[in-house]
Amino acid sequence: MLFWPIIKPFLVGILSGFITSVPVGPINVTIVNEGARMGFRSAFFIGIGAVTMEVLYCMVAFTGFASLFDSSLVRAMMELMSFLLLSILGLKYLFANSIEVKVLAANYVEEKLHLQTAFTMGFLRILLNPVVLLFWITMATTVISHELVSIQFTSKSIYIAGVGAGCLGWFWFLAYEVAKRRHRFSNKALLNISRVSGILLVGLAFIMGRNLTLDLMNLP
Repeated sequence: MLFWPIIKPFLVGILSGFITSVPVGPINVTIVNEGARMGFRSAFFIGIGAVTMEVLYCMVAFTGFASLFDSSLVRAMMELMSFLLLSILGLKYLFANSIEVKVLAANYVEEKLHLQTAFTMGFLRILLNPVVLLFWITMATTVISHELVSIQFTSKSIYIAGVGAGCLGWFWFLAYEVAKRRHRFSNKALLNISRVSGILLVGLAFIMGRNLTLDLMNLP
C-alpha cells in the first residue's frame, strides 16, 4: 500500500495518545471539575494545554533516546523496564477503588506565578508530572523496537502528530460529555474509565512481555 508508511505511524500515534490520555489522573479530574463548573470551552482549553505538553514530552522521548535502540541488549533492557511500568500502571488503574489525584506542585506554581488560565492549568499538570515523560520513553521504546515507527524523522514526526490528535480527541470527548451532563458525571464514571484504561495497559504490557521473551531468546 503506497501510503501505508505514512498512515501506520499516524494511526499508532492516535492509539498511543488515546492510551496515555484515558487513565484518570490530574488532567481528567481537572477537566471534569472545570467542565461541570464553567462549561465546555474552559474544560477543553485545559485539554489543549495538556496536549501541548504531552507532545513536547513525546518529542523529548523520541529525540533523546532514539540512539539507544541501536544495541539489541539495551533495547531488551528498555523493553523490560517498559513492560514493568505498563504492568504496574495497568494493575493500579484496573484495581483502583477510588480516584486519588495529587496536584500540589501544579497548584503551588499556579498560585505563586498567578498562572490560572485553563490552558496553563492543563500545561502545568503535565509538565510537573514526571511519570508522563517516563511513559513516553516507554512508548518510544515500544513503537520503535517493534518497527511500528521507523527512526526516520518523517515517520517520528507523523507519529507525534498522531499522538496530538489522539490526546486531543479524548480531551474533546471528555470536555463535551462533562459540559453536557454537568454534575451528573460522577466519580463512579471516572472509576470505570480508569478500569478500562487499566485493561488496555495490561493488554499492551502482555504483548510487550511476549515480544520481549522472543527477543531475549534471540540474543547471542
